[in-house]
Amino acid sequence: MANRLVQSSSPYLQLHADNPVDWFEWGPEAFEEARRRDVPVLVSVGYLACHWCHVMARETFSDPKVAAELNEHYVAIKVDREERPDVDQALMRVTQALTGQGGWPMTVILTPDAQPFFAGTYFPPEPRDGQPSFTQFIDALASAWESRRAEVLESADTIVLRLQGMDHPPIRDVEDRKVAPTRLVTDVHTQYDSEHGGFMLGAPKFPQPALLDALFVRSDQMANDRALYTLDCMARGGIHDWVGGGFHRYAVDAGWEVPHFEKMLSDNALLLGTYTRGFLRATPDDGTEQHELFTKVASGIVGWMQQMQLPSGALASSQSAESLDEQGNSVEGAYYLWTPAQLDEVLGKDSRFAQGVFHVTFNGNMPSGAHAPTDGSGRSTLQYHGLPHPGRMERILATLREARSQRPAPAVDDKVITAWNGLAVESLVRAAIVFGHPQWLELATGIAGYLWQVHWDGQERLLARSSVERAGEFLIGSDGGAGDYASAVIGFLALGGALGDAVWIERAVELMDRAVELFHSGDGGFHDSMPDETLFERPRRYEDDAMPSATSMMVVALRQVAELTGRRELAERADAAAMRLRHVLVANPVHSGWGLADLLSRSEAAKGTGPAQIVVVDDSGDVMGELNRAAWRLAPWGSLVVRGPAGATGFGTLFDNRTEIDGPTAYICRDQVCVAPITQWADLREILWPHQH
Repeated sequence: MANRLVQSSSPYLQLHADNPVDWFEWGPEAFEEARRRDVPVLVSVGYLACHWCHVMARETFSDPKVAAELNEHYVAIKVDREERPDVDQALMRVTQALTGQGGWPMTVILTPDAQPFFAGTYFPPEPRDGQPSFTQFIDALASAWESRRAEVLESADTIVLRLQGMDHPPIRDVEDRKVAPTRLVTDVHTQYDSEHGGFMLGAPKFPQPALLDALFVRSDQMANDRALYTLDCMARGGIHDWVGGGFHRYAVDAGWEVPHFEKMLSDNALLLGTYTRGFLRATPDDGTEQHELFTKVASGIVGWMQQMQLPSGALASSQSAESLDEQGNSVEGAYYLWTPAQLDEVLGKDSRFAQGVFHVTFNGNMPSGAHAPTDGSGRSTLQYHGLPHPGRMERILATLREARSQRPAPAVDDKVITAWNGLAVESLVRAAIVFGHPQWLELATGIAGYLWQVHWDGQERLLARSSVERAGEFLIGSDGGAGDYASAVIGFLALGGALGDAVWIERAVELMDRAVELFHSGDGGFHDSMPDETLFERPRRYEDDAMPSATSMMVVALRQVAELTGRRELAERADAAAMRLRHVLVANPVHSGWGLADLLSRSEAAKGTGPAQIVVVDDSGDVMGELNRAAWRLAPWGSLVVRGPAGATGFGTLFDNRTEIDGPTAYICRDQVCVAPITQWADLREILWPHQH
C-alpha cells in the first residue's frame, strides 16, 4: 500500500511511496503524531541523484521487518534535501557537530519537540566494519528514549545550545573589516594542486566554480593561470562527460579521473558561467587549444541542459548516479563507462585511436578493491587527452553518443528548483552572447518564463522553491529561500539586460524588494529561509561550497539592482551582508568564492577598474551586435550590462538623454562618474580594463 508520500511534490520522496515505512513529510503533522505517541522522530535526508541513498532504500527501507521496527518505535520523516535545504542545512550542522563528518543519506533522531539528540549517515543492513546495522541503531536509540529519557533530553538541549553558540560569529574590526585582498588570494594559493589543478589537496576533488570566478576578477597572472589550468584539467578528466556534455558531481580521486556519477543542474549552471569567463581570460599566448577546449565544454553543458529541459520550459534538477548494466543490475556509472572491447564493437577501425585519446585501458580505471579485473573487462571513464584531428573526434563522439543512447539512461529528477534555474538563466545569457549563440537565449527565456508563471505567486508575493508537473498539473513545493529569490533576480537582470526587455528588469526589482522584506536580519545579514516553527533554528550558511551561499547571492543581486535603480539603501544592505561573510573569508577563503569575488571587485573599484554600469544604446535590436557582445565580454565582475534603443523605458533613468552616435553607442559609469560615449569595442576595452595583462 502506498504511503502518504505518493502526494509529494518531490520525485525523490515519491520513490519511497511504496516503502513499508510509514513515512511523513517534514511538517507539524509528523511532530504532532510523535507527541501523541510519545516516540522520537527519525529523519532520513537524501536526494534522487544520490547513489548511497538508493542503496539504503533498497537494503533497509524496503525491508518489511526493518519497517515494522521503525514504525513501532518512531515517527519517520523523509526529506528531499534539494526541496528543503533549510532542513538539510540545520540537520547537517547537527551531524557534523556530533560525528565530525557529513553526507547523504543522513539520519538524525529528534525529540517530539524537534530537538536533535543523535545523528549519522549511511547505516548498513547488517553490522559491518565496526558499524552497527540500521536496526541495531534504531533499537538502541528507542531503548534510550524509553529508559534514559532525562539523559536524552539533556543531551538534546546541549546540542542545540552548542549549535547556537556556533552561529553568527562577531565581526572583528581589525581582522575582518581591514583584511587585505592580496593576503586572501595568497591563502588560496597555499591549497593549490600544481599537478592536477584545483584548490584542494588530495581526494575527493570537487569543482569550485565560485572560487574560480573570484580568481578571474583581477588581472592577476598567477591566479588566472591556475584557474585556467584547473578548468583545463577538469575538462580533460573523467568528471567531464565528453559524450553527453556536462560535469558529474565530483571526483573520488585527486586527478579528476573517476567521478561520483550524479549530474546536478546546480553544478553545471555555475560551471557554464565559469568556463565562459575562463574562455575570455585565456589569452592568445595560450594558443587556440584552450579556447577550443572551453568552447566545446560550454557547448556540451548547454547541450546537456537542453536534454534536461522539460516540456514546460524549465530545467530538471539532476540525473541519478545509477543506471542498469548489461545484467540489469543498478550500478553506479554503468551508463558512462567503456571497455576496450565495447569500443572495438562500436568504433571499429577508430577504436585503437579512441582508446588512446580517451585512456580506455585493459584493466580499466574504476576502483575494484582487491579483485581488479585482469581479463580486459575493467571499465574506464573517458578522459580526453589532447584535441587531435577534430573532424575525426567529432565523428567518434557522435558514434559513441548514438551507442550510449541504446543503454538504459540514469533516472532524471524532474523537480524544478528556482535557485538552480535562476543561475542557469544568467549563465546561458552570458554564454549565448560571448560564444555567439542566440538560440541559447531562447532556452534562458523559457526557463525564466516558467519561474515567473509557475513559481511566483503574485497575490501572496511569494516565490516557490520547487515544483514538479504531474498529469498536466504543477505540484508546488515549499516556499523559496533567499538564495532562490537572489538567483532569480540575477537571472532576470541578465535576461532583461541582454534582450532589452524591461519586463524582466521590473520583475527582478520586485523580487529583490520582496527578498529584503522576508529575509533581512537585525545584524545586517540575511536568513537563508522562511521561518519554520518545527525547525530548531532558522539557518544561515555563509560558506560557498557546491553552491554559493544565499548571502553571497544576495550580495551580488543587491549590488546589481542598486546599480540599476540608483537606490543607495540597497548598496548599503549589500555592504552589510558582505561583512557577514568576512569571518569565513578570513578563516578559509577557498570556501568563500563569491565573497572573495565581491571583496576583490571592491578593491578594484578603488583603483578605477571595478564593476561598471554599461548601457548600450542600439536601435537595431541586434542582441549579437559587436558593441553589445564586447560589453558582455569585457564587463568586470558585478557589472550591470543593459542594451536597448534610445529612449527605452522601464530601466529607471539608464536611457535618459542617451542616443546613438553614428551607430550603437556605449555609456559607461563607475561610482556615479561617467566617461564619454564609446562607439568602438577597442575603446570599451581600454576603459574597462586599462591595466589588463
